[in-house]
Amino acid sequence: MKSFPSPCYVLEEELLTANLETISSLARSAGVRIIPALKGFALWRVFPLLAEYVDGAAASSLNEARLIAEEMGRPCYTYAPVYAEKEFSRLLDISSHITFNSAAQARRFLPRLQGYNKRAAAGVSWGVRVNPGWSPVETALYNPASPVSRLGMPREELDELMTECSPEGLHVHALCESSARNSADLIQAVREGYGDLLSSLSWLNLGGGHLLTRKTYDLDLLDRSLKGLKAEYPNLMVILEPGSAFAWETGYLKSTVQDIVSRGGVLTAILDVSFTAHMPDCLEMPYQPRIRGARIASAEDTRGYRYRMGGNSCLAGDVMGDWLFDEPLAPGDEIIFEDMIHYTMVKTSMFNGVAHPSIGIVRRDGSRELLREFAYGDYRDRLS
Repeated sequence: MKSFPSPCYVLEEELLTANLETISSLARSAGVRIIPALKGFALWRVFPLLAEYVDGAAASSLNEARLIAEEMGRPCYTYAPVYAEKEFSRLLDISSHITFNSAAQARRFLPRLQGYNKRAAAGVSWGVRVNPGWSPVETALYNPASPVSRLGMPREELDELMTECSPEGLHVHALCESSARNSADLIQAVREGYGDLLSSLSWLNLGGGHLLTRKTYDLDLLDRSLKGLKAEYPNLMVILEPGSAFAWETGYLKSTVQDIVSRGGVLTAILDVSFTAHMPDCLEMPYQPRIRGARIASAEDTRGYRYRMGGNSCLAGDVMGDWLFDEPLAPGDEIIFEDMIHYTMVKTSMFNGVAHPSIGIVRRDGSRELLREFAYGDYRDRLS
């Protein structure tokens, strides 16, 4: 640990490679494309490694699309809730697939795309995102398929659009860190809701949320479900674009205790990291992360020393707890938050001007490399 400063995100390349092997093995077996979504993991310094295993990547903005094109050199599958007029031409230049979120967006931009196809040696395949009206996600903040979701077209809007034009593909996203059973149920929901269209399409994007690198994930069930879909609709190129699965359990966030505060019988270890600035999903989801060498406290388990973790911002709610430690904590002690590579670095902020964690990597040969440190200039230059 001493080779990396505190705080620091540390990616373990061997663990990332293991995930890539699992993902590519499933993709080959099922005959589908499984690509990373940059909204969950965009550490571009390891894109050359990802490029050895994937046929493309998913972007939700021009910046993400450029990063895929410039640092990975793979096809870009682009979907955004809305496209800006000033960016659309550039997106066409670097995308292999474009998905529209609404009929209005399709009507606005499709003439531009069709004109582009006439000029281009290789055309851009276009599709639409649909809302299947079904999702197993219980946390409203992460449910993309609620009845009033702004993401994707309901069937009636799609049918109206199809009286004017015929998309080449459908994009369906209804999951979030979900199980293979949920993925199988999504496939069935697509059959029931859009089975009359699937034979006429070129591709079907089943979106993200397939947490297929979780240790308890039933890969065989997903494999069978995808093979069944492919057998029924051999015309379809099936795409999955997980945001979490690629970087799941591939590294940690190193932090250090700065102070111990006792208030009302609660001991809070104040750290040099912030939940709101550096681990926002902990507060948004919410979920309590694992700490190396500690146990999440419960009513049944009272052994050891109990601490709440406090962030170093001034937000009152920048706190998470409680954990049990075998020994009392003191300033200078390391706190290692496990599984902090996906949906962390992509969502960090510099709220309060708190120091942004550095970024390091443990290479497959065991060597350690500090990829990036952040300084005052990084904070200043974000503002004006």
